[in-house]
Amino acid sequence: MKPVKIPKREVDIVVISDVHLGTVGCRAKELLQYLRSVRFKTLILNGDIIDMWHFRKNYFPKFHLMVIRYFTGLIAKKTRVIYITGNHDELLRKFVKFKMGSFELVNKVLLDLDGRKAWIFHGDVFDVTMQYSKWLAVLGGVGYTFLILFNNFVNLVLISMGREKISFSKKIKERVKSAVAYINKFEETAAGIAISKGYSFVICGHIHKPEIRTISNNHGEVLYLNSGDWVENLSALEYNKGQWEIYQYQQDEYAKAFAAVEKKLDTMTDREVFENLLKEFNLK
Repeated sequence: MKPVKIPKREVDIVVISDVHLGTVGCRAKELLQYLRSVRFKTLILNGDIIDMWHFRKNYFPKFHLMVIRYFTGLIAKKTRVIYITGNHDELLRKFVKFKMGSFELVNKVLLDLDGRKAWIFHGDVFDVTMQYSKWLAVLGGVGYTFLILFNNFVNLVLISMGREKISFSKKIKERVKSAVAYINKFEETAAGIAISKGYSFVICGHIHKPEIRTISNNHGEVLYLNSGDWVENLSALEYNKGQWEIYQYQQDEYAKAFAAVEKKLDTMTDREVFENLLKEFNLK
């Protein structure tokens, strides 16, 4: 089988977060299509990549496994990969500062980008629920999973009727004042600390809300960025030629190049997928 070849966009840095591999809401296929459409020097995995809260031995679909294999392939090719721990993969915090070749596992990272400092961390440190009522956060995560499942069912019905998809959780967040207030406080808190440290950028995940905006206070200003998630927004952050941009899968023309490939991958056995990946990574 010949490896699939696609055009690649050149990007210096890609930041993704909140993938939640191992859960029914994870859009692993779309993430894989995106990652294979860009060529980057550094990949930053900003927390909640593998969902260890809801992990089940009998549920880890093919495309979820392919994403993991893609990451390991990048490391084998010596692409820099930085894994920043989040709350759903907090078990990995026992192994922070682990390094292997071009891979490193950390709780946070500070990068020098063209003479400007970028402070990158997941963001759960600002979540009071996570710090004092973890059981409540886990329960909320289960409820979120059921909401996604029900949302998927509704969207299938809407598509069959020729109508556009909707997102229940987005609409709920937009209408609940406390959720909006929490997001604003989260962003302002992160920005305030970054300003006090003299950083130019502060980059988070955790709240599943892609964002790039300047936040200022009496002491200065900082560019706040959030990479969003791969459950609903299907978004990432890209840094190239000194500029940050939000990537949106739904608007990506390159992703359409995979339309013919998806059906082929769906019918491939795990062994065929593995052999194809070995060829793509030049490991065989």
